[in-house]
Amino acid sequence: MTPAPVALSCGEPSGIGPELAVAAWQELRDRLPFAFIGDPAHLPEGAPVVRIDRIEDVPDAATRGVPVLPLRFSGPRVPGTPQPGQAVQVVEAIARGVDLTVAGRASAICTLPIHKKALADGAGFAFPGHTEYLADKAGVDHVVMMLASDRLRVVPATIHIPLAEVPQALRADELERTIRITHEALLRLFGIAAPRIAVAGLNPHAGEGGRIGREEMEIIAPLIGRLAAEGMAVTGPHSADTMFHERARAGYDAAICMYHDQALVPIKTLDFDRGVNLTLGLPFIRTSPDHGTALDIAGTGRADATSTVEALKLAWRLAGGSV
Repeated sequence: MTPAPVALSCGEPSGIGPELAVAAWQELRDRLPFAFIGDPAHLPEGAPVVRIDRIEDVPDAATRGVPVLPLRFSGPRVPGTPQPGQAVQVVEAIARGVDLTVAGRASAICTLPIHKKALADGAGFAFPGHTEYLADKAGVDHVVMMLASDRLRVVPATIHIPLAEVPQALRADELERTIRITHEALLRLFGIAAPRIAVAGLNPHAGEGGRIGREEMEIIAPLIGRLAAEGMAVTGPHSADTMFHERARAGYDAAICMYHDQALVPIKTLDFDRGVNLTLGLPFIRTSPDHGTALDIAGTGRADATSTVEALKLAWRLAGGSV
């Protein structure tokens, strides 16, 4: 059975989001039906726009242009200059996409990049980003950020915190929840019957037996041993500098990393344009392109839609569709 269309929230209008939506439609057309939720007037001039009243109308509309579920914004798009006065509508677009997905009328939500300061200034947005907002809206207290491509899947155990705070934030119970959520997602979403998870150490050389740090000995290794004793195919702690070459990657389905850059540097090096942000632990599918608003090139026609197309494709595949 063909899944319902994907909901695509508009993100920050002053960024490259509107251009990405049109470029994605030009590549995918009705092979992967999605609905842009936002102001039709914010899409690039001359783009083929098809206004719809219901997301169920997307498959037909997508044969003729970009299907848009209209959301009236309080002003025009100003490429390169965020408009805090439009922040409420940006959040509303995300919320509408979530509601459609939870109701089963959309198969997934794909979110275009937001400008966090504009949302904080204009809407009192108190969340560090999409991920935390979606977790709050879904009523879950722990979600996991996975960056995925055809070449690598990585999960940072800690995300947007200063590097100096990582050792204090690295707790066995939080790390265990991250590993378990990742394991469950590999089973349920990716259909991997026996997921293999590799866990990185925090310190150089995974601590060298305590000579370069004790987090591996005191936190990471005991947890891995306990999970492995349960039958989970989890290994480590591995030295992060030897985890990401081709031969090593063949030995696992996902890598758990201890901090943001330890996870994102390898995937962005290996597959910069095709990396997709996937939120695990939500009761619905959410993906996003793995980049920001790119204000410096907004409105110039230079935006690369590859990551957005891949994010839509991943959402569609996880929902049971094929492209």
